[in-house]
Amino acid sequence: MPDRFSPEQQAAVGNRVLCVHHRRRRVIALALASVTVAWLGVLAPAHAQEFPSQPIKLVVPLTPGGSNDVLARTLAEKLSGLWHQSVIVENRPGASGNIGADAVARAPAGGHTLLVAPNNVFVVNHSLSPRLEAAKDLAPVTLLGTVPFVLVAGSSAKVGSVKELIELSKSRPAGLSYASSGIGSPHHLAAEMFRSMTGARMTHVPYKGGAPAIVDLLGGQVDVQFGAINQLLPHIRDGKLKALAIVGNERVPLVPDVPTLAEAGVPGWQGEVWVGLAAPPRTPPAIIERLNRDVRRVLAQPEVQARMADQGIVLKGGTIAQMAQTIEDDTKRWAEVIKEANIKAE
Repeated sequence: MPDRFSPEQQAAVGNRVLCVHHRRRRVIALALASVTVAWLGVLAPAHAQEFPSQPIKLVVPLTPGGSNDVLARTLAEKLSGLWHQSVIVENRPGASGNIGADAVARAPAGGHTLLVAPNNVFVVNHSLSPRLEAAKDLAPVTLLGTVPFVLVAGSSAKVGSVKELIELSKSRPAGLSYASSGIGSPHHLAAEMFRSMTGARMTHVPYKGGAPAIVDLLGGQVDVQFGAINQLLPHIRDGKLKALAIVGNERVPLVPDVPTLAEAGVPGWQGEVWVGLAAPPRTPPAIIERLNRDVRRVLAQPEVQARMADQGIVLKGGTIAQMAQTIEDDTKRWAEVIKEANIKAE
């Protein structure tokens, strides 16, 4: 029987079949791609939806009672209710915050171990100690707040003003001694910047935390200290310590009569002491974003703001990018102080 189609017709039919086949393959491929994208869209926030899946630990790399500890315990209380999970605070002091920071840097990257720490942990410590390379990779979450620092004099330094303090330091062969919570701590850096700006003669006496430093300041073993207002305020009000100046550009409502450094004759101060929240490196971005969002909700609560105001702490919040930028800016600023003061790790 002769063929129904000529060779040319058969070829044309074959080409149409191939075209249909290719179109079907493209449709299937596009469908699979759409399903893949959809699943990725589901999986991307899955980490955040599942978080927290276990109790959360807030590591404070300093002794209890300071500004970082106060902030951490307030966060723990409020986040526990928000997440319906227990949130505990663990104090791991030592080496100006290095011990606690390193522990968090090496913790599992699931968002269940977090760090509440002052700015020196993020901008200074890893530069001073090569052993803590992991800590420099901590994932920023958000700024929590700023802590006004105040310059105080103990009974061993009988001075009533910043000017008298500078003059007294220059009149003594060994200058004045100042206490800090450790090498590279905010107390240490503030004193070194002050010394650089004024020419005051000062000798550093580091302690393992702010509390023991205050004990010796009250006992007359050291002369002066730059410290957090909330820790020093009770002793200022009792008249045991003399507040000479606020380390910053604005007066603090808790001590309205205490001048700023600029008002006391030392203009040009830059930088502030802040507290930040960070997670271990490689924590999924979805969890970082969830943490940022939830913590900012807590910081915005009027009760939390009032509680922190009583401690002299100014709440901040802000985006992940803002904290990362602050770290970058402060790293450059304090690097000059570290270099000029020749600060070395313990």
